[in-house]
Amino acid sequence: MQLTPPPRRWTIPLGAVLVHLGIGSVYAWSTLNRPITAAMPSLPWWGSPPYTTFTSALVLLGLSAATWGPWVERRGARMAARLAALCFAAGLAVGAVGLHLRQPLLLFLGLGILCGIGCGIGYIAPVSTLVRWFPDRRGMATGFAIMGFGGGAFIAGHANAWLIERVGVADTLLVLAGAYLLLMLAGAQLLRPAPVRAVAASAPTANTAPVGHPGYTRREALRTPQFALLWGMLCINVTAGIGILAQASPMMQDLFGRTPAQAAAVVAMISLCNAGGRLFWSTISDRLGRRNTYLLFFGAQLGLFLVIPQLARAGAWWPFLVCLLTVFTMYGGGFATIPAFLADLFGTANVGAIHGALLTAWSVAAVLGPVIITELSERARAALAPGMSRVAIYDQPLQLLAALLGVGLLLTLLVRPLRAARR
Repeated sequence: MQLTPPPRRWTIPLGAVLVHLGIGSVYAWSTLNRPITAAMPSLPWWGSPPYTTFTSALVLLGLSAATWGPWVERRGARMAARLAALCFAAGLAVGAVGLHLRQPLLLFLGLGILCGIGCGIGYIAPVSTLVRWFPDRRGMATGFAIMGFGGGAFIAGHANAWLIERVGVADTLLVLAGAYLLLMLAGAQLLRPAPVRAVAASAPTANTAPVGHPGYTRREALRTPQFALLWGMLCINVTAGIGILAQASPMMQDLFGRTPAQAAAVVAMISLCNAGGRLFWSTISDRLGRRNTYLLFFGAQLGLFLVIPQLARAGAWWPFLVCLLTVFTMYGGGFATIPAFLADLFGTANVGAIHGALLTAWSVAAVLGPVIITELSERARAALAPGMSRVAIYDQPLQLLAALLGVGLLLTLLVRPLRAARR
């Protein structure tokens, strides 16, 4: 079937990017950790960074995406993006009030809960609209939107530091609340439903979902082995990437003796590769195929995770940097490719709700990845005698993550199109 691209569709990715630039700032919240601790040094463990500024928000992202997914499909992308903007901005504002009043419960409620809910709703809001507007380029379309999530981290990393230095962390959160509210509402205004002929062109094809299938509901999709396989694939890809992300700066300091400032510069490069990889790999998947793209992700990363310890022992900084940045292009690419993969398998009718359920894999990975690499490296560090080199302390966690990537490769090989007609 020849797909006819609907007219005036390029403002839709722009709106999605604006929404994701706001919620993507969560990836730069490590810049808030020390200022928050300095402002409230007696914080309980449940109210202190990174629990309120990273892990809890990412866990809520996945859970809220799964919970609100059907509502997003019913009410549409524009309404969902507006709600996401309100939740995310309110979370920043409540967090700011918590800092001013020295109330850890308000800080946790704002940054950990409300912002996490806003992230989850905002993350899935544009997805189903994009795949319907771009039936001919599903991967590229979702890549544009989810690229904004990675780009938001790069912008926020610089903006947060600049604002904190001038107005303090509490007022920085208030400024960001206003700025992100306006940015995300502007993006929401650009989102609109696809015309009927675009939706018809987005229907499953004989090469993806069953012939004549109008599209799986969320409940039907969740019962298929394909959904379980994709859930495991996303969880493993995110676990590997977010584990490295959680320890990227300390790793560079331990393995290569880089200063914190030098490591911070590389972290900024990681944000760019994360963002660029989302658009690059999702666009490539339109030609290569989603399954083949994921096979490439897992096969390449498995080799890279095994070679990184060898590069560290050899002191090969530049090859290490190339390996590290390549991993993060694939980390971002995995996020951007998965919505198109879901649309290929289950159709576009309920892809937002199905995508939301799949993002619970992100919630699990947000805890699993940092635990694996942080706990194992800390144990290895504690076992070192005074003065010993730290170059081997990441060997075990990297080998464990490589083994997980091998499992991901096997899961990807098992994914097959859904060809049996729905009864």
